[in-house]
Amino acid sequence: MSSVPVSAYLALALILFCIGLYGALTKKNTVIVLISIELMLNAVNINLVTFSKYGANPSITGQVFALFSIAVAAAEVAVGLAILISLYRNRRSVNIDEVNQLKN
Repeated sequence: MSSVPVSAYLALALILFCIGLYGALTKKNTVIVLISIELMLNAVNINLVTFSKYGANPSITGQVFALFSIAVAAAEVAVGLAILISLYRNRRSVNIDEVNQLKN
């Protein structure tokens, strides 16, 4: 059995989620916002795996959901970066304040 308590995993996930939420709500750079969203998804994955292992009914379902979440995060990064490259080509900037449409 692991010597790390459940509360340590939950505290780590809470800290990661709060940092991600702060970055997503306050930053103006689109790249930083995408990274912050990834941090929030990783915090959710930590919670899923923790409750999968230490929950009242331990099973593999939390780990399977975490795997699906990682796949969704990879797709989100691909689509987000494609939109970001298109935005930069049109506007020469990646600030969120200038994202109201992709065409001039």
